[in-house]
Amino acid sequence: MQPKRISVNSSAGSYPVVCGFGAVGRAAAEIAKLGKFSSIHVLTSRRVWKAVGKRVLRGLGGRGAALVHFFDDAERKKDLRTVEIASRALTASGADRQCLVVAVGGGVIGDVAGFVAASYLRGVALAQIPTTLVAQVDSSIGGKTGVNLPEGKNLVGAFYPPRVVLTDPELFSTLPEREFRAGLAEVIKHAAIADARMFAGLEKNFGRALRRDRSTLQHLIADNVKLKARVVTEDERESGLREILNFGHTFGHALESVTRYRRFQHGEAVAWGMMAAALLGHEIGVTPADDASRIVALVRRLGRLPAWPPVSPEVLIAAMGSDKKTRAGKLRFILIPAVGKAACFDAIPLAVLRRVLRFAPELVNRRALHPTSAHG
Repeated sequence: MQPKRISVNSSAGSYPVVCGFGAVGRAAAEIAKLGKFSSIHVLTSRRVWKAVGKRVLRGLGGRGAALVHFFDDAERKKDLRTVEIASRALTASGADRQCLVVAVGGGVIGDVAGFVAASYLRGVALAQIPTTLVAQVDSSIGGKTGVNLPEGKNLVGAFYPPRVVLTDPELFSTLPEREFRAGLAEVIKHAAIADARMFAGLEKNFGRALRRDRSTLQHLIADNVKLKARVVTEDERESGLREILNFGHTFGHALESVTRYRRFQHGEAVAWGMMAAALLGHEIGVTPADDASRIVALVRRLGRLPAWPPVSPEVLIAAMGSDKKTRAGKLRFILIPAVGKAACFDAIPLAVLRRVLRFAPELVNRRALHPTSAHG
């Protein structure tokens, strides 16, 4: 099956997501379509490059086609210091305004390299080659770049669309099982917020996805790219519709923050966040019990998640207050009126939120979901 070309519109013009097995082999040809560059600079980590470097370099044209610069891609290193390290590496190698930065890696690398490209010499061309499932279906599309501060996740960044995204499932063939399953959490998220048919398909075929069946992945990734492209095309700067992509993230970002980005993969925190949001939606009468149960049941099929941290609801609520989605001091949550539909709510009673935070870790490990038991 040939890779598909899916167009994403942005304020800087449209760009293609070349999506499917074999996409990375077209890297040189796709970059040539963008114009002539003075030099090509790959930003990646040593861990990622060891796994996919030879394949990516062949796609770019072989030895000498690009200069490769490394930085630590741990979530706790996703900060302004790492931006400085990467930017100084570009300076040392003579990168000028006509260069191309190519981000090769998962979400951390895409976010950091994207922000470097947005700010280096006030902006140089960017290409994304995502190597994880979560980056391929979500973070590489839409132009959101940024890094964390001690006060919260992604608080410094820019909207900076790439010129091209090369999404090749072959690149995560050696991805550790934990990271792959964390990526599937973002697939569940997309289906829950915007595609009831995809959600039902996941319920039916989740085992095939877990086994990394090539045909299943090819279709799942393409469908997710189309969904993400549609949402970010309509709302590039997250002023309306795009907010629904944050389903599970208000809880998830808080979980990451209070554990100092050392306990959870991002997708694992989002998985917990989606289950907590399903409970919260049910508690305030937004999410019907059947829909909340379906969301929790599908997320649980990802397998065992790192434990919910032993912190008080007040600590988590304080972390949520630093989240960039907060408006005028009000916490904002994406909730699910029905599977396949999502909306933003910001008038959540703190007593209800505390109750959900107290009981969510217990409820999601039961065989059946009975959200109203949180009243006990």
